[in-house]
Amino acid sequence: MNDTEKYQDIIDLPHHQSKTHPHMSNSERAAQFSPFAALKGYEDEIEETARWTDEFRELDDAVLSIINEKLVCLKEKEREHPRISVCYFEQDVKKSGGSYLTVTGNIKKIDEYHHKIILEDGKGIPFENLIEIDLEDSE
Repeated sequence: MNDTEKYQDIIDLPHHQSKTHPHMSNSERAAQFSPFAALKGYEDEIEETARWTDEFRELDDAVLSIINEKLVCLKEKEREHPRISVCYFEQDVKKSGGSYLTVTGNIKKIDEYHHKIILEDGKGIPFENLIEIDLEDSE
């Protein structure tokens, strides 16, 4: 007896449709066989680990003294909202280290209580992260 003869009694029966489960579409059926990402997010973690960050460089007393003098000078000119260029260190939120950034803008306030320079765009730069301050010519 060959395979065709074995199932002759059921070959012409209609396809069974479940009364309790809805019919699955071809795309849903195909999704069952799509590759499984057992390590979801692993590639993102590898990229994050490979992302390079700088370490904060401690400044010597001479540089700190110059920055302090410039802050005092800026405090005196605060009402004029002078334009400055500031280089500072920004801590990375995801890992140790960070990056050195330079921003240019007009001073809104020198916040001595919170130890920050507040620029007119709302950016706050902590005094302890300052590397360099340059007062731009007001022309």
